[in-house]
Amino acid sequence: MPWFERDDVRIHYEVHGEGSPVLLFAPGGMRSSIAVWARAPWNPITELQGSFRVIAVDQRNAGQSSAPVRADDGWHSYANDHVALLDHLGIERCALLGGCIGSSFCLGLVEAAPARVSAAVLQNPIGLYENREMFYAFFDDWAAELSKQQPAVADATWSAMRERMYGGDFVFNVSRDFVRRCPAPLLILEGSDPYHPTPISRELAALAPNAELIAGWKEPDRLPAAIDRVRAFLARHSV
Repeated sequence: MPWFERDDVRIHYEVHGEGSPVLLFAPGGMRSSIAVWARAPWNPITELQGSFRVIAVDQRNAGQSSAPVRADDGWHSYANDHVALLDHLGIERCALLGGCIGSSFCLGLVEAAPARVSAAVLQNPIGLYENREMFYAFFDDWAAELSKQQPAVADATWSAMRERMYGGDFVFNVSRDFVRRCPAPLLILEGSDPYHPTPISRELAALAPNAELIAGWKEPDRLPAAIDRVRAFLARHSV
């Protein structure tokens, strides 16, 4: 079972298949972990490992990964983990695929290390659209559970981290200005519920200089074609 340790952060990851690397960021909000893919509309681990080297990861304090919680934690903490994991694996450049919160992780990594990312698939992107309290509540539920393992973390620390994660605008992690100049090609699988608002997906597709949008992709009769488009997109941008 592979682990990567950096200071006091311990990250669990898995590697499946061979070929051009694709780093996966799972759905699940603050509980983004490898196991969540099995409950998603499709599982990129099983669908892509025949053609790519797929790296799946449990985010810090999700699944089997752990890290201390500090008041200055935020999206940048995750991006630092991701860059360090690529360094650990000796991967200079890869494609990304993220579902739900994983879409914002993808955009954050593109912003933090643009030379490391060849392209990104954003599946059901999260974003602010009359739903901030939903994200706050989702964070609070995760924090209440994690606080049992880290009882010394002060209430003010949890509040500060929640604000850093979900107090912002748009997709929470990056700005509209960044998306307008995003250097990585994007394939966006449109969201369709309050956590993954359709207008956010469409705005991402409209703003990004090189983006494709797939609507209605989760319908059973359209999912196989959508998966084929993901494979073809990743193949075009393989490294």
